[in-house]
Amino acid sequence: MQRWVLHIDMDAFFASCEQLTRPTLRGRPVLVGGVSGRGVVAGASYEARKFGARSAMPMHQAKARVGFGAVVVTPRHIVYSAASRRVFQIVEKRAGIVERLSIDEGFMEPEALVGATSEEVKQWAEELRAEIKEVTGLPSSVGAGSGKQIAKIGSGEAKPDGVFVVPVDKQHDLLDPLPVGALWGVGPVTGSKLASMGVETIGDLAALTQKEVEISLGATIGISLWNLARGIDDRPVEPRAEAKQISQEHTYEKDLLTRKQVDAAIIRSAEGAHRRLLKDGRGARTVSVKLRMADFRIESRSYTLSYATDDYATLEATAFRLARYPGEVGPIRLVGVSFSGLEESRQDILFPELDQQIVVPPAPDTDYEVGVQSSSSSESTQVEAPQDVALSMWRATQDVYHPEYGHGWVQGAGHGVVSVRFETRSTTKGRTKSFSMDDPDLTPADPLDSLDWADWFAENGETGDDE
Repeated sequence: MQRWVLHIDMDAFFASCEQLTRPTLRGRPVLVGGVSGRGVVAGASYEARKFGARSAMPMHQAKARVGFGAVVVTPRHIVYSAASRRVFQIVEKRAGIVERLSIDEGFMEPEALVGATSEEVKQWAEELRAEIKEVTGLPSSVGAGSGKQIAKIGSGEAKPDGVFVVPVDKQHDLLDPLPVGALWGVGPVTGSKLASMGVETIGDLAALTQKEVEISLGATIGISLWNLARGIDDRPVEPRAEAKQISQEHTYEKDLLTRKQVDAAIIRSAEGAHRRLLKDGRGARTVSVKLRMADFRIESRSYTLSYATDDYATLEATAFRLARYPGEVGPIRLVGVSFSGLEESRQDILFPELDQQIVVPPAPDTDYEVGVQSSSSSESTQVEAPQDVALSMWRATQDVYHPEYGHGWVQGAGHGVVSVRFETRSTTKGRTKSFSMDDPDLTPADPLDSLDWADWFAENGETGDDE
């Protein structure tokens, strides 16, 4: 009987959550990321994507593409995590086991759809999407096919806010013209090997013989990719273990001999690991830098922050604190950056720029020894600020509360004045009020209150206290 695997992907999830809870942002090009302009885009609304902005793009580049209409919002992961839990609670209730890939996507294989027709699958998926939209207000897209590969490609075709079902007899019409790099498991190295063989599309790979694949790519990985190219994908849908570490490393054909080369390698690995961290949806406390020298010695150094974060500027600066260079350790052939101590809750700190300063690494007579990992956080700097100073340090897009006007968010602050837009998910576009920065009635608020899901939080034991 026909097997149906479905892949659900929430549309522009971070930006959609911001537009959901802040009605003023609906229909506007929203960029989620650091408001200072440093780092990368964590999420972009479809209105911003029309200008060429996208996730993982440097924020300054995205802002330049969108222009003056861009609205940059500081990430509120406690809101995204809560929205994700509510969405997948609905999905699990309807579909049973869900294989979560990240905070905003997952696979399912509902028993109710075994042997179903394409029309029945489409109707089931539309009903799921409608319930998610009705309950949470968030849009989603669903792809369906005979396996995970087809389902994931299908959800991409369904975007935004749609369903794309691929019947078995039509799957090659979809697969064959796609670039071979669209296949799960085809990275730069495998892609180069295939290109040298004249294989550019999935159809080209599917047309090879089994012997050709085994000789060129190996009997294990090669045959697995070949089967995916032919539409054969029997991988089960099952819960995934939560990653304890997110990393990226690169081995270089020529040894790195200069500080400039090593700096570029650290940035390359840090950016790659950061993209995965954003997709995972958690923040990291510990940053590690791994080096393999030309003589194959390995050195790994770590630094643990006093809080979990996914802010790229902070993580990159921490990685540079750990850097060692050829003048100290000799030629370097591998550089990797990893993030661990992963947590869903993140803490906003008063002076984040203190952890974002690029620190010149220790001189060659450093106390660190090759092969010894340091996990001490004793170098972290903590600043105690007077309470009245803390209360006056309003940040753009920060959640606030006023006893007369309710929940709102900071639109701007300066010259002793803070402007606040008062609105939540359940209101219309809110009105803006201006206050003195030291107004005692204006206080920081729990971002979760912007969702107006008090009943659901109470039923599920959810609070925002861990933020």
